[in-house]
Amino acid sequence: MHPAARKLHALCILLVTRVTASLPESFRQGGGSDVLSVSNLEVVYNDVILVLRGVSLTVEEGTIVALLGANGAGKTTLLRAVTGLLDVHDGAITKGEVHFEGRPIQRWAPSRIVGAGLGQVLEGRRVFGEFSVEENLRVGGHTRRGGLTSAIDEVYDLFPVLRERRKQTAGYLSGGEQQMLAMGRALIAQPRLLLLDEPSLGLAPRIVAQIKDIVVEINRRGTTVLLVEQNAAMALSIAHHGYVMEHGKVVMDRPAAELLADDDIRDFYLGRGELATSYRDLKHYKRRKRWLS
Repeated sequence: MHPAARKLHALCILLVTRVTASLPESFRQGGGSDVLSVSNLEVVYNDVILVLRGVSLTVEEGTIVALLGANGAGKTTLLRAVTGLLDVHDGAITKGEVHFEGRPIQRWAPSRIVGAGLGQVLEGRRVFGEFSVEENLRVGGHTRRGGLTSAIDEVYDLFPVLRERRKQTAGYLSGGEQQMLAMGRALIAQPRLLLLDEPSLGLAPRIVAQIKDIVVEINRRGTTVLLVEQNAAMALSIAHHGYVMEHGKVVMDRPAAELLADDDIRDFYLGRGELATSYRDLKHYKRRKRWLS
């Protein structure tokens, strides 16, 4: 190489290095990748009832994604499809794909999915009521190969009340404490993606605020979160992105801040103005028609 060309080449390398070093870390790494990707998913129950009708969504690494919708919209069915629990409920995926960290998992067994790093907190907590708090947490560590004691200590740091109750029978905990236990049990396995199904359901506003703060802290510590909620105000206040489902379809897909500012979302999920008494009435039909147009 000619000496002048060699000098120019070295100068270019130095310039690129300095410019790259000045960029944010996330930009230098190319941004976040999709931890979860659901593509055109259809689910049928009992070979007859079509529940999901071509659902697609993505969850980017390091984010909190809110999935909103009324009862019967298909939110829980979507989670079952992702975690491999459809068989238990006589459901099956008839079309579409589910990818976790780039790998298709729609035919994997639930245990394999958990082992790959995907955890779920089911609606209604589902703690083992006759076990102690610590026994519940140890059950959550069945996929770990070591470090269970330190993992339990980390959960106690996140949920101090569980440390105080560690010897107590889980069935005697309050609803909020059981929710914390269910979340802690899921975190013992160190999931890269945590699915939370209605964590605020049936809890007092003060406890909902605590759960919200805990979800934010879980995400800050490096766990990506898909938050399924009817409490749109809570979910959108901490989410980066949001999806709205109705009748087995995604009808809105926007950054969470935009959904919070949307008039339809504010009317029907955040309680502004006069709410429709039924999702089958005319106002709902017109709203849904606008969303799908």
